[in-house]
Amino acid sequence: MKRRPTITDVAARAGVSKSTVSLVLQGSPLVRAETAKTVRAAMREIGYVYNRAAATLRGSSVGLVGLVINDLRNPFFTEFAVSFQMAMAAAGYATVISNADEDAELQEKLVASMIEHGVDAVVISPTYGDPASVFDPLALAGIPTLQVLRRMDPRTELFPFASFDYAAGSAEATRHLIATGARRIAFVGGLDERSITRERMEGYLAALEGAGLWPLRIEGPTSRAFGRSAVARLKDDYPECDAVFCFNDLVALGLIAGLQREGVAVGRDIRVVGFDDIEEAALAWPDLSSVACDIAGFGRDTAGALRDWLDTGTRPVAERRAPVGLIVRASSGGLGQ
Repeated sequence: MKRRPTITDVAARAGVSKSTVSLVLQGSPLVRAETAKTVRAAMREIGYVYNRAAATLRGSSVGLVGLVINDLRNPFFTEFAVSFQMAMAAAGYATVISNADEDAELQEKLVASMIEHGVDAVVISPTYGDPASVFDPLALAGIPTLQVLRRMDPRTELFPFASFDYAAGSAEATRHLIATGARRIAFVGGLDERSITRERMEGYLAALEGAGLWPLRIEGPTSRAFGRSAVARLKDDYPECDAVFCFNDLVALGLIAGLQREGVAVGRDIRVVGFDDIEEAALAWPDLSSVACDIAGFGRDTAGALRDWLDTGTRPVAERRAPVGLIVRASSGGLGQ
């Protein structure tokens, strides 16, 4: 990724001195209107963004990084944000954490604000939308940027991507359900047009095909409320269903609550497995089997990779996948476990 444009670059493009550019940035009336117009045009052409925080950060030993998360209400993403922030703080970096709330327009504004305030780097777990509106300004500004957990921009040579091996985890979970004797296994949650849903379904579909079984699918949001509402869909559309693999733990916990409300014994009448292994998975009743992701370790590793990039210029690999592993609990291993 090229370096960030400087005031010197603006001056060279506009054919004026650095002091003239500084005066334009300050809104000084000493600069002729036509000259100011030329300087601002040069800024747009080379992608220069005025750093409001430069005056206070200049000379400081504390670096500033931006972290944009698609949904901080989800404990999976919150744990990542906390572990990343703490690891960066230990190395002397301050982290600005923002929640895009699955809103593409808000995400665009958050990233633009971080560029304007002069962050040294950005880590983003993106909300789905137009990648160019978010990543092109980062590239133009020369800001090192990592994509994590979700990949929105395919240019991983510019914006390296790190996540978990979702396909391997879903395959392991599905094979486990098959081994318990389940034959009508539904995949519940996630929107099919999103790449992360396709990744989490990939292993599920492969494991079913290997066992000569057919998939059952209920598409929807990745929330606890949707999981609970999906119980009626299962009853109406797939009454023969004997196991459910959920997009994430939130969907699974909602599903379990809905099933229990209907008098269905989870772990005996129907088996349920989630994904992510958030803390609540082990505390629920029955406790939830889940594909475990070491999200705290992933946050620390992401911070380490970013520090290497900033401190030594070592760009992270284009794509990295962290391993996962199934933890079997009562929801799929039987109520006696």
